[in-house]
Amino acid sequence: MALNKNKDLKMFYSISEVASMFKVTETLLRYWEKEFSNIKPQKAGRGIRQYTKADIEQVRLVYHLVKERGMTLQGARDMIKRNKNGEVNRDIEVIERLKSIRKELQAIGRDLNGLV
Repeated sequence: MALNKNKDLKMFYSISEVASMFKVTETLLRYWEKEFSNIKPQKAGRGIRQYTKADIEQVRLVYHLVKERGMTLQGARDMIKRNKNGEVNRDIEVIERLKSIRKELQAIGRDLNGLV
């Protein structure tokens, strides 16, 4: 049986994979599950968590509000409740795109410095 090397085709992610994506601990993810009702990974046998892409997007939302914007947990919960129109999600997408552009520009800058 061949391993699935294309992560985009993957249906479920383990808690360790999700923790690695956001550079946080598994303990923090379990804590956020208790604090935020929007994070609800499925649990397989023996309580093993299985995160879907939708679950990961909810973790991304909490991560953005708490870690990047520095909100308190209560502030983040309030923002999520008010986020019915998806403003915060669009903000996250813009920030991710800007980070990607910055990396590309830094790589171009390094290439140009190598030419001089």
